[in-house]
Amino acid sequence: MKRAALLLAIVMTGACKGQDRGPVVEAPGLPAPPPVPAVGLYVTNEQSGDLSVIDAETGMVVNTIKLGKRPRGIAASPDGTKLYIALSGSPAAGPGVDEKTLPPPDRSADGIGVVDIKEGRLLTVIKSGTDPEQVAVSKDGRRLFVANEDSGQLTAIDTASGTIAETFKVGDEPEGVTVTPDGTRVYVTSEDAGAVFVVDLEKKVVKPIKVGPRPRSIAFLPDGSRAYVPSETGGTLTVIDTKKMTAIKTIKLGDGIRPMGQAMAKDGAHLYVSTGRSKMVYVIDTATNTVAGMVETGQRPWGIGLSPDGTKLFTANGPSGDVSIVDLATNQVTKKVPVGRGPWGLAVVPRP
Repeated sequence: MKRAALLLAIVMTGACKGQDRGPVVEAPGLPAPPPVPAVGLYVTNEQSGDLSVIDAETGMVVNTIKLGKRPRGIAASPDGTKLYIALSGSPAAGPGVDEKTLPPPDRSADGIGVVDIKEGRLLTVIKSGTDPEQVAVSKDGRRLFVANEDSGQLTAIDTASGTIAETFKVGDEPEGVTVTPDGTRVYVTSEDAGAVFVVDLEKKVVKPIKVGPRPRSIAFLPDGSRAYVPSETGGTLTVIDTKKMTAIKTIKLGDGIRPMGQAMAKDGAHLYVSTGRSKMVYVIDTATNTVAGMVETGQRPWGIGLSPDGTKLFTANGPSGDVSIVDLATNQVTKKVPVGRGPWGLAVVPRP
């Protein structure tokens, strides 16, 4: 019996030593986030309720992030680490639709989704007012400015606390919202009033400037001296002298042209305007305020952006569910990238 016990002890000791020399298997954890592209295209898909992440160099979708109801407007933080996305529980309705025939809005779905770019996931949704459509970020990243379409308000949100800091009454059905290059004012378009409302953040003053019908967005020259506002149903661009806060010129794009989104070149020499159902992107020479060219990009291009080096143009094409990549040297679409359903907003973000 003693000999048997001794043999058993030797066998058990060897087994334990063998286990010590073997690999240690750890419990599986959360999957690692996908790599962040050197230049990422972040596209909100209104109908499928998610965000497509595209590597701008390869033209491949590298991640899809679930967001919530009707993601539309999108803006990146100044340091390129976060995305802020307008989410809305209001039912979708085009121009002329009788809102009484629509189902009631889901106000619990209204908010601003906060996405961590490095982690590739939605962090939280912060309250923003009713039916947020577009969002802009202050130069220091401390405030978000949200156009709340149903309430006719501009909401300012403190990014640190995620709470509403103040609100400003603007025209009904506000949509486009952009901070001036110097960070002192916010421009908000009002579809109902056919005007841009200028909010002076220091003086707390709101001033309307009349533009064309159904204005959709605002773009500034880099020095902030001029603003451009497209009229979707008027087929025009209104040029605003920002110092005098008056409209100084109307650029006619043509009958049936529906200008919507805008992207300004870094040097301010050209403005690129998406035209929705017109399928085109118009190129505006800002020195002469005339049309310098155009390129057909896809079905109803809305969201629009430029690569950091200014060599490529990107558009989100709603009905066809894809993103066009345009080589600006040739004005040719080089690739169409399938994304989610109803791509709407687009942000171009270089990796920090």
